[in-house]
Amino acid sequence: MEENQSGPAPRSLTREELEKLLGDGRFGVLSTVNRGGYPAMSNVLYWWDPAEGVIRISTTADRLKARQVRNNPHVALHVSGPDVWSFAVAEGEAEVSDAPGELLALADGADDPAAYLEQQAREGRVVIKIKVSRLYGTALDIA
Repeated sequence: MEENQSGPAPRSLTREELEKLLGDGRFGVLSTVNRGGYPAMSNVLYWWDPAEGVIRISTTADRLKARQVRNNPHVALHVSGPDVWSFAVAEGEAEVSDAPGELLALADGADDPAAYLEQQAREGRVVIKIKVSRLYGTALDIA
């Protein structure tokens, strides 16, 4: 008789665990909606601001992801955990902004904020700002 080899089931992450996973990471997969209504995904570098409940992603104004956000603000960001079995997803509505305050939020203490903003303008940089409305994810606790 064969024994059942099932292991532990995935467990939902707590809000604290989800926020830690987002805060510890920098890379994720942004899912936007294309004109046909299908998901379009991009690997991105992101910054999580837990106090505001906002994720910021730097891109250029002419990039497909920025255009798709302008057409449909519903997005999701998938962030992998420390192993293949854990992840967090942040869903929300996004906007594309070239406001100096949004760009400076990604400056990481630039020595010369004016020069930083000039460079961002030359590169056509914008910020995709996601106001997170839902966080979820799981982990599989395997010894």
